[in-house]
Amino acid sequence: MIRILNFSLIGVLIITLGVSLYSCQKNTQPEKESELDKINKAWEVTWERFYHPKTNQFYDYLISYEKGKELSYLPTAEEISRLYPNDCGYGTGMEDCMISAGVMLSMIVDKYDVTENDDLREYAHNVFKGIKLSATAHNIHGFLARGVCVEDGKSTYICSSRDQYTHAVHGLWRYYHSPLSNSETRIEIGEILAAIADRMESFVIPTNDYSFMRADGTPDVRGISKMWNVKGHEAARLPMIYAAAWDATGEKKYYELYRNYIESSVEQSFNIEDGTPTYSFLQMQCSFEILIALEENNELKDKMKEIMKMTSDRAVNRAINAHNNASELDLTMLTTDWRDGKGLDPKEDYRKVWYNSRESGEAALAQLMCTYKTIEEDQISLLLEAINRLDYNKVSSSGIFYLQGAYWKARKHQILQE
Repeated sequence: MIRILNFSLIGVLIITLGVSLYSCQKNTQPEKESELDKINKAWEVTWERFYHPKTNQFYDYLISYEKGKELSYLPTAEEISRLYPNDCGYGTGMEDCMISAGVMLSMIVDKYDVTENDDLREYAHNVFKGIKLSATAHNIHGFLARGVCVEDGKSTYICSSRDQYTHAVHGLWRYYHSPLSNSETRIEIGEILAAIADRMESFVIPTNDYSFMRADGTPDVRGISKMWNVKGHEAARLPMIYAAAWDATGEKKYYELYRNYIESSVEQSFNIEDGTPTYSFLQMQCSFEILIALEENNELKDKMKEIMKMTSDRAVNRAINAHNNASELDLTMLTTDWRDGKGLDPKEDYRKVWYNSRESGEAALAQLMCTYKTIEEDQISLLLEAINRLDYNKVSSSGIFYLQGAYWKARKHQILQE
């Protein structure tokens, strides 16, 4: 009997010791980072590495993780003056600054709606100043440059695109209606939107093949400045610009221009080609978010909602493809200086790395912006995996802007909880 008691007592002691050791071991293990931790790190990296305070703009990629060398490849004023390597600045890191500004500004508005953190007021205004600089640095009324040279704070490439305008106008419009902006800034937003609409009215005519042209008034040979008689996914861009200008200024002429195009643009928007890029789905949603908010004809609004639902559905497979591609890529990869290296060359491996996280964010955002249907749980899981798989200390792609945008949009719609 005594032996049994002793054996039992020893067993209890062993179990107790084991539990204690397990508890100590468990307590020493680092806690797994949450999605919010990851998103906060992405935010920190965005402002420390991709943003330049001289221009208040975000640049496209990094070539180094060493402090001070991340954006050392950006073009000089002299290179820009001779349109080197091309008139758009493709591959130079300055090609998508206004797209990024629109994505960031919209994201900050959503983040504020969730957190009510008043510190975001200054961040939003800085992004706004970057858009304002692209709209004014060249002194050309209504022209929105892709980005501005860090070296002199004023040089720009002369060829922009409808994509730059779409995101910048969308971001400005959302900022205009956010409590983050003040009355003075809202006046400035109205002035920028009016100038953009004025350029569209003057240049987007049959004589110019409906293009807003390059900064110097010469044709854009690529067709990326064409605003009418375009593909289905591009048809809503022009009326969206007029609508935003009308909303911010109250000027009747912008409303009339909007009405000239809106019905036809809606009908065209139902025809989306199979090869439409994922980023175009997001730009469609940006256009229709504004148009639905401002349109007064319920029948027309219902058609717009159907287009947003259709676009959301089309984005599902893009999220799956981006997820599948990620497993085959080194997402910590850096590229080299575009002058004597690879830059964003579409033929090189880095281009796939650079676009992967961006496509994941674009596909998620395109679905989350459509509030007329429920996003599937597996699509939210893909978004969280895209956020979690990145090492934000070693990420060189501006795709992290889009992942943050999707995260805060999901939080705003209470699809994700903290």
